Amino acid sequence: MRRLLAILLPGLLLLTACGGTSSQPEPSSQSAGETAKFDSLKLTDNGDKKAPGVDFDKPLTVTQPTIKVVSEGSGDTIKANQVAKISILALNGTDGSQLEDTFPNEPESLELNDQLKTSSAVIYNAFVGAKVGSSLALAVPGQQSSPSASPSPSDGASPSDSASPSPSAAAQPTQLLIIKVVSAADATPVLDKPQGETVTPPAGLPTVTDKDGVPQINVAGAPAPTSLVSQDLIKGTGAAVKESDTLTVNYVGVNLADGTKFDSSFDRGQPATFPLSGVIKGWTQGLTGKTVGSRVLLVIPKDLAYGDAGQGQAKGDLVFVVDILGVK
Repeated sequence: MRRLLAILLPGLLLLTACGGTSSQPEPSSQSAGETAKFDSLKLTDNGDKKAPGVDFDKPLTVTQPTIKVVSEGSGDTIKANQVAKISILALNGTDGSQLEDTFPNEPESLELNDQLKTSSAVIYNAFVGAKVGSSLALAVPGQQSSPSASPSPSDGASPSDSASPSPSAAAQPTQLLIIKVVSAADATPVLDKPQGETVTPPAGLPTVTDKDGVPQINVAGAPAPTSLVSQDLIKGTGAAVKESDTLTVNYVGVNLADGTKFDSSFDRGQPATFPLSGVIKGWTQGLTGKTVGSRVLLVIPKDLAYGDAGQGQAKGDLVFVVDILGVK
């Protein structure tokens, strides 16, 4: 997911003020903060994939995170440890101008897990116990954003695109988010290893063997690719990957020219997690449509990787073996 909450509101998920505990067996959604500020708020439903009309007394200002269900849905009650799919309309609290609208796009995922419960009781307690179809209003006090950069999964080259820190911005007015819960479902557990049917690849590709669960790549005799190669080695039976998804994977990457390994999550001893829209084009194009549980061989031309300059030890045409262990 794009994590719009964190993008628009740096540090939001660290806000814990006004949040109660959630120890009830069947909790109900808990409002928090200066909820009387929402008394003038009115929503007008504009249909599927369209943000609602929003009217409220301006300016809207709050001094603490404030959240409330303002339109109750008729779906199932959202439970702890589920993944809620949400659409978000973000507005400037001073004049009501639009900051962001994700309603036309695929809904984003919000994991209602213990990590969220600890880092932001305000958010967690409001969602758990609400009903699917509900709209929540979240107002966040004006604050100063801080520089941030996308983390790399290793010290060397990786599938992630390089990212520059965002410049520090001036203090922002109160922001109002209207968040609609589109659906909620139990989280799919992350696999330990690929699971599915073994596939025999065509001749002429780099060969891959398995040593104690770790793929070994041999590039001898493999020609330079004229286009992206995305070949299943194990065909998983899980959900199909969408470009908007975030993947949990294990992977190994080598240079096609000489087989030099430049990155491996296996060597670090833990899987890596990447938004598929934020990695090199060879990954985005090559893994979209693949299924969870698959082991995929990617042979990536340099123009879909790091170009002529390369990145770190990753140079020219690249070869990856990627185990798709989970998606969200």
